[in-house]
Formats: sequence, C-alpha cells, structure tokens
Amino acid sequence: MIIWVDADACPVVIKEIIFRAAQRTKIETILVANQTIHTPKSAFIKSLRVSSGFDVADNEIVNRLSTGDLVITADIPLAAEVIEKGGLALNPRGNLYSSDDIKSILNMRDFNDTLRASGINTGGPPPLSKSDRQTFANNLDTILTRFKQDN
Repeated sequence: MIIWVDADACPVVIKEIIFRAAQRTKIETILVANQTIHTPKSAFIKSLRVSSGFDVADNEIVNRLSTGDLVITADIPLAAEVIEKGGLALNPRGNLYSSDDIKSILNMRDFNDTLRASGINTGGPPPLSKSDRQTFANNLDTILTRFKQDN
C-alpha cells in the first residue's frame, strides 16, 4: 500500500496527521501537487511536484495508483476514479468513499456545479472541525491497522 495525498488543497492539519501515521506505520506516503510541498525528513514521506494544469495532479495519482493503495482527497471525481481502479479514497473529513455511494455523491456534486454555473449560491463546505479531524485520524488509523494486520 502507498498513501497518495492530493496535496494542493489538503488542509495542513490533515497533512500533519498523515505524516505522523506514515512515520508510525512505516507506510510510503507521496504528496502530489503542482507546487512545492514541504514534508518532514522521512524515509516514508515524499512529495511529487507535477506541472500546473487542470487535473494534472489527479491524473498523476490515478496513473501511479495500484490496487489497494489509499488516496486522501476531497476531489469527488478523483475518488470515483480511485475506487474504479481498486483503491481506497478517504476525504479529509474522514469519510471513506465506497463503490456503493460514490455515484450518488458524484451526481450531487455535478448538480451543485450546475446550480453554481447558473448563478445560484450553494455555499461551500463548513470549516474543518475538531470532530472532522478526529474522524479522519480514526478512520486513517483503522485503514492502516487493517493493512498492517493483513500483511
């Protein structure tokens, strides 16, 4: 398993949780972004800078992804591609996307995009709460513990 992080929009507090988990579990973690991402010195944590452009980082993650890899992303179309390719997709609020729910989540996202394009303000997501951070940390730990037990 490799942990891939869609790092351009990943909150700093979530990256810090990921860094600690990567160190603790000794699982390779790669942050992909179109800008320089600073990472702690670690044999398990790397960053990969890609060129700027629409979905360049997402495409790089999907192209390098192997079955069973974990992707941390709030990008729903990327999560759908990850699941389709046999990976796991966890968002920064701690929600693990599944093949059972990703299509309906993607449809709702597309519907909201259509509303915004027609001038309707749909609002954005609420700020990341302490509860969201805890849910993310707990679900990440569960996924990594299960992986370690199976290997």
